[in-house]
Order: sequence, then structure tokens, then C-alpha cells
Amino acid sequence: MRVDDFDFPLPEASIALRPAVPRDSAKLLQIAPSSVISDHIARDLPDLLRAGDVLVLNDTRVFPAHLTGQRPARAVGGGGPANISINLHKQVDTRTWAAFARPARRVRVGDVIHFGKMIEAQVSQRGEGGETQLVFNLDGADLLAAFSQVGSMPLPPYISSKRQADARDEADYQTIFAKDSGSVAAPTAGLHFTPDLLSALGQKGVQVCYLTLHVGAGTFLPVKATDTKDHVMHGEWREISQKTAKLINQAKAEGRRVVAVGTTAMRSLESAAVAPGQVAACAGETDIFITPGYEFQVVDGLLTNFHLPKSTLFMLVSALCGLPEMQAAYAHAIRNEYRFYSYGDACLLWNAH
Repeated sequence: MRVDDFDFPLPEASIALRPAVPRDSAKLLQIAPSSVISDHIARDLPDLLRAGDVLVLNDTRVFPAHLTGQRPARAVGGGGPANISINLHKQVDTRTWAAFARPARRVRVGDVIHFGKMIEAQVSQRGEGGETQLVFNLDGADLLAAFSQVGSMPLPPYISSKRQADARDEADYQTIFAKDSGSVAAPTAGLHFTPDLLSALGQKGVQVCYLTLHVGAGTFLPVKATDTKDHVMHGEWREISQKTAKLINQAKAEGRRVVAVGTTAMRSLESAAVAPGQVAACAGETDIFITPGYEFQVVDGLLTNFHLPKSTLFMLVSALCGLPEMQAAYAHAIRNEYRFYSYGDACLLWNAH
């Protein structure tokens, strides 16, 4: 399909710069399998689910992956000192990370970038669009601890271009069930959950389980291809435990619904499908790209935020509900002042196929 088919107009005022307070007061738009649209709030979720439904959450933890460093003047080849903005997006080994550097023209292979007094990195690779590979002077747990000292929360570009990350974001941009550190972006559908909401879901008889997908910065990259078949997804590491796989497989065998919380959970589950209604416990990378025409193997419903025009995530929700249906739903959301993107409101979508 043409990427332009997934475009839609979005007013600048619709983009949320802060989350709803409390988290479960965010608006929630439901699109039923019949394409009927209804308006709710996040804490209504127990009323919209059934006893026996399985809710699958991503327990990844965001780490301070945005770094600001200084490149000294080069002794050879010219170039005065420069401030460099780094967004880490994928760990290569214990001391090497793939990253995006800005301004890209100020960085070349061999440069050393200093981040405060304790940490520095040498540029070992550089691409044309700011893609770099950095080899740090620390490794393992010491390196992650240093990131916590010198880094900041890696807010998406549509927020960071409007304001800097601050102390509020350290809590706001993290789910309450975050566990395993490794993401450079939050699984934002999970940001709507509170302890009270999780308790209410349990009282309803909804089962909750967890998987891990470490979100990469590739989730924010624009689709540059003109046709979806030419787009290449960035790989992201995910893990599904034996316990989670068993719970999901039992639910599917009994005809109960599986609801993914976020596109990261959905992509994890669908990439681990070994047969219709069956997932395998696994750990490793996935680069699954879900577009209209995809036949869902596991997921019956999806709780997700509102996504960017022409993004892979809007393509994914269009695969679940239909492109015309999602265009109509987004138009309804804009008219009714729903808030978009990472800190925005949510929608509950059901498989229309």
C-alpha cells in the first residue's frame, strides 16, 4: 500500500505535552468490531472487558537514554569544539551502543565525545542520517549507572522540540509496573494504569500477564519509502516467558480473548505465534511489520494511544480495524479533543476480521 494512504490532518493543539492526572483519567475511545465508536475514560476499562480476558502488559523500563556531550576541537582535519546531542537506541554489546547524533555533520568516525567527567565514547561508525555507533569507556552495570547520572529521559521528538525533559518526566514517562531496564521510549499505552485500575481489573476477573520488549528509537523514525513493502523495520529485543505463553495459549484454547496493551505487546505476541492461537516462549529480536492484510494469530484486542500520520503504528492499528474505520475514529477523536501521542489519550480496538 502507498504510505500516503495512512496520512491524516492533525492540529498541533492535539499533541499532548503532559499526561493526564491521574493517569486513569485519560480519555478512552472504543472501536467495537462493528465499527461503533464510544467515548469513555481509562478507568472504565474493567467495564469494557470480560471476566476471563487476558491483558498482556510490557514491563520494560525506560532508562535515561538522551545524552548531551561535547566533542573537543580536532587536532587533525579541522572542526572546532561542538555540543552533540545523542539518543541511544540499541545496545550492541556491553560497551557499544547504536545511537542518533545531532547535529550529524559535526560527528565523524574517530571522534571522542565527552559526557561530563566520568564517561566518554568514541564514534566507531557513522551513517548519513545521524546514525552512529559509540564505544564507551565503561561497560555493563557501570555504564548503565553512568547513564543514570548524565542522561535524561528520552522524550519523543514531538515533545522534546517543545520543551526539555524535567523531574516530572522521570515518573510520568515510566509505567508503574516497569521492571527490566532497556527501553529508550515508554510503552505508552501502559502509562494509563494505576494500582486502583489494576485492582479493579482483577476484581472483574481479568487476568494480567507480562512480557518484555525494549522499545528502540526506531519507533519514532519516519517512513521514508513511498510504499509499505519497501519499508525496513528496526529490530527490537523481546522476551516472552513460559508462564506468559502458557496463560495465553490456555486462554485461546478456551475461546477467551487476549488483549495487548500497546503495539509493543502486540508485535511481541504476533512475532512469537507458532500457529493460530498459540505463542511460544522466546527471547530475541523481532522486526515484524504489521500492515493491512495481515492475519492476526493471537491478539483479539489492543489498548493503544493515538499515533502519528503515516507511521508504522497507524498502519498496525489500521490492519486490526480497517483503514477507513481508523480514519473515521481519528477524525472523531480530533473533533472531540482527544489528546494524541505518547502523553495522550487511549483507544481500545477490537479485531474486525
